[in-house]
Amino acid sequence: MEYPWHLYAMAALYIVAGINHFIKPKLYTRIMPYYIPKHKLLVYLSGVAEVFLGIMVCIPAVKNIAIVFIIIMLLVFLLVHFYMLSSKKASAGLPKWVLISRIPLQFLLMYWAYSYFDL
Repeated sequence: MEYPWHLYAMAALYIVAGINHFIKPKLYTRIMPYYIPKHKLLVYLSGVAEVFLGIMVCIPAVKNIAIVFIIIMLLVFLLVHFYMLSSKKASAGLPKWVLISRIPLQFLLMYWAYSYFDL
């Protein structure tokens, strides 16, 4: 089965983002909420998840499962976005308007993934 190019673009986005967890783990550990334990382990696991889900979304037999997990992953990542808004250290020096705009962006990413879901 051939998918539209934008599904592959979405898959590439998650694969590249996941690989980045291994290239720059400190970037991700720095923005994790203090109440979540084992930051480094979770950064690596989320990187593996992003790469794995990016690949899975291109495989017809498991595409819908991957989409569900991408949406769940993005919902969990909202914790990080809200934490970045509440902590000067975690904000990584980004302007407030950028941090705020990342929250609706998460919902757009969820919608983008959902748009490929076959009922």
